[in-house]
Amino acid sequence: MAQTSQNPPFQQKKVIIPNKCGNKLVGILHEAGTKDIVILCHGLRASKEDIIMTQLAAALENAGISSFRFDFTGNGEGEGSFEFGIYWREVDDIHSVAQYFHEANRRVVAIIGHSKGASAVLLYASKYHDIKTVANLSGRYDLKAGLENLLGKNFMERIRKEGFIELKTKSGSVDYRVTEESLKDRLSIDMHETCMQIDKECKFLTVHGDADAIIPVGDAFEFAKILPNHKLHIVEGADHLYTHHLPELASIVLDFVKETFAKEQV
Repeated sequence: MAQTSQNPPFQQKKVIIPNKCGNKLVGILHEAGTKDIVILCHGLRASKEDIIMTQLAAALENAGISSFRFDFTGNGEGEGSFEFGIYWREVDDIHSVAQYFHEANRRVVAIIGHSKGASAVLLYASKYHDIKTVANLSGRYDLKAGLENLLGKNFMERIRKEGFIELKTKSGSVDYRVTEESLKDRLSIDMHETCMQIDKECKFLTVHGDADAIIPVGDAFEFAKILPNHKLHIVEGADHLYTHHLPELASIVLDFVKETFAKEQV
């Protein structure tokens, strides 16, 4: 891969990018001397400082690959209000980031998302066809699943009656509200149909831990059934956050991205 010198000067700098609504998206650019760049997308209630994001960025940087990890709208330092659901808003955020680097004469060669961020990158690939390498880390195939564990029993009846459900922290304070509108947004997404809209030449990696108690490993096998240009890697013993398997996750993702870089440099 092209580099400015034999030992390129690694640096990290904060970059602020306006999204389509005018809110500021705040991210960290890991500059490794490559024109090509990888975008990293965090999960629900996480941020660019999530350990998965920082570990992946560090692994890419050490391999001489530039990356950008950023906060979605209403998360971390990202302006705007946090909302449950609103998947397409996060797709718009990714597009704003991709356009920023395109206008800076950079080439986004891969997008990588964890958990909800994985859903966002899959949706992005179904709507836009400009990034041909996508990594889905512990993404959910059935967005109708998992809601009872999160919101409690009879959540639809309760949310229709009250208009929202409040989720609380361990200390008992309100963390965030799930509104009926945001819940409907999630329930309206058919991930199977989404995958059918993705270009057949788009190269996919799905990584999932077989001890994931938040999103079952079976979801990974569903993606493997329908994405034609797809690699599946199950990490034995890994939970949803890869708590004891971060080096393994970084190695898997890095190998996948390096394959893309090797082909781009031919």
